[in-house]
Amino acid sequence: MDDLAAAFSVSPSTIRRDLEAMTKSGDIVRTYGGARTSGGPERSLRERESIAVEQKFAIGRLASAFVEAGQIAVLDAGTTVGALAKNLMFREGITVVTNGLTTTTVLEHSSGIDLIVSGGRLRHISSGFIGPFAERVMSEITADVAFLSADGVSATLGLCEETPEQASLKRVMVERARDLYVLADSSKLGVESSHWWTLLDRPWSLVTDDGATDAQLAPFRASGLVEIHIAGSNRP
Repeated sequence: MDDLAAAFSVSPSTIRRDLEAMTKSGDIVRTYGGARTSGGPERSLRERESIAVEQKFAIGRLASAFVEAGQIAVLDAGTTVGALAKNLMFREGITVVTNGLTTTTVLEHSSGIDLIVSGGRLRHISSGFIGPFAERVMSEITADVAFLSADGVSATLGLCEETPEQASLKRVMVERARDLYVLADSSKLGVESSHWWTLLDRPWSLVTDDGATDAQLAPFRASGLVEIHIAGSNRP
């Protein structure tokens, strides 16, 4: 911190504020004793938990309004969907089917939630189950609603992921749910960082934060398939 302050002729508090802002925006990832840019190798779940925290909280809070009592809801793995799970903790009469350990940990003691965990091969870096076992569980349900995460979201290509197994599982979720919601903070809009895709070729909803620009949202508005919901980033 002091070295950066000296290099740029500013105070340590200025460097600290700038690093915090860049962390929230997803431009960098804070590490022990420093930081690194957000490009390059896939970030671990722990690293993702420190990015866009307020935005994810707001997205999760707004998304919870789309879950009704008596419904079966599929919750994908990921930190933004995990924020939704936190907003469902005290709800009653909901069945949640998930492949994510984040959601599982959040909801394991929620007496009002009937929790079903897919199992399968654990992908440690993202704390999500994938593979044929997870797909089998998802394929045997009919869900009212599914909440999906992604490394990047394209208005034309759909959702991109690091591995074909992740994309394949998402396709099953899409097929088995009546209503689709993609939860993605604004740093993921228009991002095509990975090579494996889940196409969204029917109506779906995007829930993002108020940092999304008009340029980012324009392709989604023009697609004719996407309903956009903007979450304010201030906690109540």
